[in-house]
Amino acid sequence: MVYSRAVQIDAFGGPEVLRLVETRVGDPGPGEVRIRHHAIGLNFIDVYQRAGLYALPLPARLGMEGAGVIEAVGEGVTHLAVGDRVAYAAQPPGSYCDVRVMPAMNVCRLPDAIDFETGAAMMLKGLTVQYLLKHCRPVEGLQPGDYVLFHAAAGGVGLIACQWARALGLRVIGTAGTDEKCALARAYGAQHCVNYRTHDFVQAVREITAGRGVKVVYDSVGKDTWEDSLDCLAPFGLLVSFGNASGVVPPFAPRVLAQKGSLYVTRQTLFTHISSRERTQAMADDLFAVVTAGQVRIHIAQRFALSEVRAAHEALQGRQTVGSSVLLP
Repeated sequence: MVYSRAVQIDAFGGPEVLRLVETRVGDPGPGEVRIRHHAIGLNFIDVYQRAGLYALPLPARLGMEGAGVIEAVGEGVTHLAVGDRVAYAAQPPGSYCDVRVMPAMNVCRLPDAIDFETGAAMMLKGLTVQYLLKHCRPVEGLQPGDYVLFHAAAGGVGLIACQWARALGLRVIGTAGTDEKCALARAYGAQHCVNYRTHDFVQAVREITAGRGVKVVYDSVGKDTWEDSLDCLAPFGLLVSFGNASGVVPPFAPRVLAQKGSLYVTRQTLFTHISSRERTQAMADDLFAVVTAGQVRIHIAQRFALSEVRAAHEALQGRQTVGSSVLLP
């Protein structure tokens, strides 16, 4: 029997509900593996789950992303072996721990050129960017030179998106909450970045695009940016909503989309895109390729011990972080 520390919540609430418990970890069953983590990814979806916005059965474990070494392999798992270096973004939650047993479907071998911290910081965010840029495209398509708007451009997802979009020849207009974050986004590939606290980003987008607007807005902020995001779109443009950091978008009348230029709206989640072993691996291979080629660098700006998980959540929820954050067992 293997023992592990794990972060658990017994009630929904603020960071104070996070507590470290000792657990026993058994052997993997069919289709499962046991992983010993070397690093654990921290994501805003963890905050949603802790707070109850995305309610989990209680008591619940948190964490959707990690990297480590395979300790044991269950029956039927053929793509992994004991000793493999691996990384994943996967359900069910539970990566905030030293060791876990989990489904093997979304676990991928980590290339030797990518270290554990980078692996843990890049999977959920990088796979998110992969589906956003490759599978969430406007009806008129995206061509090199096209403008796209990316909110929270200095966050973990945003910095990956700025670089990957630049590699695809797209021109990114980012938004961020401080001048320092805007400078970071520009350093990572955004052609423009607007401080939304001091400037009207709708006006800025219109000026940058000579009044036309952008083909796509990628929006993980939600309620606070929704209306203005629609106003940034060119006719037939696409608003891709993939998060709600500021709150859930309220109901809206579809006729608004007609009035603003026959617009399209979609609400996406990573776990629809990685619902099969084959699709997960193909997306991960695409991500690994741009990282190992140096086209995308993973900016890890915050590291917390697993025992400091409350402080990590306070920083994340308070928008005090930039780039990616990891927990270290």
